[in-house]
Amino acid sequence: MSRYRGPRVKKIKRLGSLPGLTTKQPVRDPRKRPKPKKKSQYRIRLEEKQKLRFHYGLTERQLLKYVRIAGKAKGPTGQVLLQLLEMRLDNTLFRLGMASTIPQARQLVNHRHILVNGRIVDIPSYRCKPRDIISGREKEKSRALIQNYLDSTAKRPLPIPKHLLLFHSDDPHDLLLKGSVKQIIDRKEVGLNKIKELLVVEYYSRQI
Repeated sequence: MSRYRGPRVKKIKRLGSLPGLTTKQPVRDPRKRPKPKKKSQYRIRLEEKQKLRFHYGLTERQLLKYVRIAGKAKGPTGQVLLQLLEMRLDNTLFRLGMASTIPQARQLVNHRHILVNGRIVDIPSYRCKPRDIISGREKEKSRALIQNYLDSTAKRPLPIPKHLLLFHSDDPHDLLLKGSVKQIIDRKEVGLNKIKELLVVEYYSRQI
C-alpha cells in the first residue's frame, strides 16, 4: 500500500486523534451520539496498527520493516518499535515544533531545507541519535518556512518531549533555528500516548 494522501479528517474520525497526520479536528454534532459497535479482536489490532501508520506517515511495507527490526533488537518489541519511529528525522522535526505535521516535516527534509550536524539530510527516515544537532539551512526560504511552522505550533497541545531541546539564539543576526537530541526517547514521551503497541506486534506476529 502506498502512503495515504486522502482526506485526513476521515481517518481521525475513525481512529481518534492523530496529531502527526493533521492539525484539524472533526466537527461533531452533539445531538448525534455514535452507537458503540462490538469489534472483533482482529479489527482492534488492525486499528492500532493503522494509528501508527497514519500518524507517522508510513507505508505498510515501511511499518512491517520497522516491526522486524524491533523484533531483532534487545528489549520489548513494542517499545523498541515506538522508539524507532519517534527517532525518525521527520518525526523529530515535528516534535520540535519545526513543522506542524509530519507530512510538512517530510516535505522540509525532501526539499533539502534541513541540516543534521551541519550537513544536508534529505532522507525523512534518517534515524536521529543522541547529540545530533538539527537546524534549518541558512537560505532565507528555509528559515522563513521553519519560522512559520514554529509560530503556528507555539500553542499546540503537544509539548516538546524531554529527549529533545529547541533553542533560539539571542543574537538577532543569527537566524538559524536549532534543535538537539539529548537521548533516546522514553516510552512516556511518545506522541501517540494512547497507542497499544503490543497489539501492533500481535497483528504482525505471523509476518516476523
